[in-house]
Amino acid sequence: MAGRAVCPRCGSEARAPTAWSSAWRCDLHGEICPLALARMPSKECLGGLLGDARVPFWVPWPLPQGWLVTGFTGAGDERSGIRGSAVAVSGPNPLGGPADLLIVAEEPGVGLGAGLAGLPGPDPGDGFASGQPNATVKVANHEAPLWLVEADHKAVFAGEVAGSWLWLVLWPDTAGALLIEPLELRDLRDPAQDLDLPFGALSPRLPA
Repeated sequence: MAGRAVCPRCGSEARAPTAWSSAWRCDLHGEICPLALARMPSKECLGGLLGDARVPFWVPWPLPQGWLVTGFTGAGDERSGIRGSAVAVSGPNPLGGPADLLIVAEEPGVGLGAGLAGLPGPDPGDGFASGQPNATVKVANHEAPLWLVEADHKAVFAGEVAGSWLWLVLWPDTAGALLIEPLELRDLRDPAQDLDLPFGALSPRLPA
């Protein structure tokens, strides 16, 4: 990773490694996986991220009617690889108006999903998943449960798939209606698929 990066938990500018430490740091959160500037929605920009990814880059497929892929970002550096990913998609809200969705996959402790949800810790926290799930997604023909996470002005759902946290963050909160029926997710790292992704303008919801 070169150039400017931010903390995935709070968005503050990250301090680059020095001669005394090989880790990126945040003044508030200590050692972090630095979050790169958002990548433009294109096949070339996506390809530049996938080669270093240690977590999935999830995309709903097929996309909801009228929706477009609107950008990507990843958290990590040359030493660690990408340990947190975010894919943005945007389109019409089922309940009216425009909507945005960020799909985050991350290793425990990265904090990208929790940062988007406004949580104080890096993960969903104590008591998470103690009740019945509020939604599901489909991954490889299996349903994965998601639980609602309290957040202001957006709908946030979190769960676990293949050892990584999965977060779905939707603006506005009424866009959570997209999950009335399970979304099917595909991992863009999968070399066996060649999805013809429709791209739109870069989403302003992407951090960094």
